[in-house]
Amino acid sequence: MTRYLITPHMPVNERPCHRISAAVQVMPLASYAKEAMMKLAPLTLAALLLAVPAFALEPINKEAHINNTLLQGFIGDQIADNCPTIEPRTLRALGELNKLKNYALSKGYSSAEIRAFVTNKTEKARGKAQATEWLKAKGAVPGKPDAYCAIGEAEIARGSLIGYLLRSKA
Repeated sequence: MTRYLITPHMPVNERPCHRISAAVQVMPLASYAKEAMMKLAPLTLAALLLAVPAFALEPINKEAHINNTLLQGFIGDQIADNCPTIEPRTLRALGELNKLKNYALSKGYSSAEIRAFVTNKTEKARGKAQATEWLKAKGAVPGKPDAYCAIGEAEIARGSLIGYLLRSKA
């Protein structure tokens, strides 16, 4: 790349550009451009390498908030299925699912990723198994509704998300 310096010492008929511009003198700027590129290239590369992990999303089935919220929904579902005096609050559950979807979208997951995760049978089975383990640790035994009812009533009284998703008929 070259730059021309205007000088008044050149006769008008010898000036470049059909005598429109003034006389010019070549100034070598190519070396400055190369030097600037050599300094900027490593900095640009370093900035890109540092930024890449920030853009990488962890798999949606590993995201803690999403999995904890879904786990609480699975727990509430099992309590409602096994306790005759507690029923699910379906509209509240749908509202929580919408909130969770909006959270996932704000984290950068696509609608297709979210839909695939929520409808995946393997992930559902994993969530239900975790809910069963959680309930077992709290004292619930399959076939004994009193234990499920006691856990459900305690969660309703505590005001947890599990309790928020349930309604006591008693």
